[in-house]
Amino acid sequence: MIRHYVFVKFRNDVSDGDKQAAFRALANLTQTIPEIRAASFGTNLSPEGLTQGYEDGFAMDFDDLAARDAYLIHPDHRKAGAEMVALVEGGRDGVFVFDMEI
Repeated sequence: MIRHYVFVKFRNDVSDGDKQAAFRALANLTQTIPEIRAASFGTNLSPEGLTQGYEDGFAMDFDDLAARDAYLIHPDHRKAGAEMVALVEGGRDGVFVFDMEI
């Protein structure tokens, strides 16, 4: 299984409502992209102070790399991803992605 982590630095002017709407749009992808096995979203809770500004994020699970790759090129993912990137500091520079096999 592949776990796809995405951490974001939302701009200071982005409201909590806008953040939640962006996460809802991503959560809705579970209805249109069958390769997504599970998805979770949230705010960092670590007390270590090592977030480097990435205070919000999500994880999605896929059966394998091929399923993850199908998700990455899916038009619904591209649309929701672009909407998220529009809300973060520096556009794509405010997004950190980490995929690993679990």
